[in-house]
Order: sequence, then C-alpha cells, then structure tokens
Amino acid sequence: MDHKLIQLKNVDPDEIHDVIEKIERSFGITFIPGDFENTRTIGDLCNLVHSKLKLEHNDACTTQHAFYMLRNAITASTTIDRCAINTNTCLKDVFPEEERLQLVADMEHEMGLRLNVLQPKQSIVIALMALFALSLVIAYFNLIIGMAGLVAFAAGLLIAIKRGKQLAVKTVGQLAEKIAREHYLKCRRDAATVNRKEVNQKIRELFQHDLDLDASVLKSGASFN
Repeated sequence: MDHKLIQLKNVDPDEIHDVIEKIERSFGITFIPGDFENTRTIGDLCNLVHSKLKLEHNDACTTQHAFYMLRNAITASTTIDRCAINTNTCLKDVFPEEERLQLVADMEHEMGLRLNVLQPKQSIVIALMALFALSLVIAYFNLIIGMAGLVAFAAGLLIAIKRGKQLAVKTVGQLAEKIAREHYLKCRRDAATVNRKEVNQKIRELFQHDLDLDASVLKSGASFN
C-alpha cells in the first residue's frame, strides 16, 4: 500500500506527539493531559485549539503576510531586489550554497523566528543510521567499542544537523507556507486575531507535511486511535 495513504490512527504515537508540540509552538498555546480525554479526531483537536485561542476572528491571510515578511528579510539580508522576489523564486538563488548557513542565520535574526529550512544530505543521514545500527550490534559483543560508536553517531548527527546545507523546500512560496504553519501567530499581521478557517487548515498541514500523510486521510473525522 502507498505510504501516503496510511491512516492517521496507524501513525506512531511518538510522531503524533511531535506534531502536537509543533501545534503548541505555532499557536502559542499549552495543552494539559486532561485536554485529550475527549480528543479522538482531527476535528476534536481543531476544536480544542480554538478553545484555547481566545482571539478575535479576522479573514486576513497568514501565508500571504508570511511571504511579505520573508521578502523583506531577503532584501534586508541580500542584494536581491524586492521586485525580483515572488512565490516562484528558487531558494537556491536566494541562498547560494557557499553563503547559505550565514544567510539563513541573518534572515532568522531579521524575522525573529527559526526558518528550519536546512537539513543534512540524505546520504549523510543514511551513513549515520548505519553507524548507529552497527554500533548496537557491536555493543552486544564489545560494550566499550559499541558505546564509542554510539558517541560517534551522536556527535556526527549533531554536526550534520548544525552544518547541513540541503534545502528542505525549493521556492520562496513553499518556505512562506512552511513558516506560516510552524509560526502561525508570529506571522499574523495583527497578532491579536486569528483566521479560524485557516487555523484548521494549518493544523492539517502540520500533520500532512510532518507525517507524510495524504490530505484525504486528514478530514475532520480522521481518528487518532
């Protein structure tokens, strides 16, 4: 079966928990254990988020404002002309590889939020996971060597994450969408308001993108168990 058609109820609970934490950060809310006693579906979760967002409704588009914020940060951090930036602008042109780490850091400082746009190359991740698996096997026979391998894996992973230069998305528009779902309130033109229909959309997008699920399995009645 196509992995994109996996049902929400079949996803690892730890992965669901990671998305829940992202929802808390994006919408500036905090869940308590009792909140989830009657939260069984995506629709229930959306209603729960709304109950904690005691803000006025406004139809303003958050993704559009995220694009404006991103465009301003690009012009402030690079020599690219404002008029040359649109949603289809390639990020590899905005962030040349030789300057990518510094430019991303400059733009994060300018916007006051994490872009989370850089990641290690897949080949490096695969090599590190192979080292992890091998270290576990070796630890069964020689604990000291196995532990040394695990330490090397942990150190390598930290360096790979910190120094990774591979772009997670391809265009300015895709990055604006990513920022809007991961930093929703910070991307509102008026932080005292929310677009309630849009909130539901962003919650679904977080599950869709982080868990690699198809949008068709994330309807209101989609169950967590």
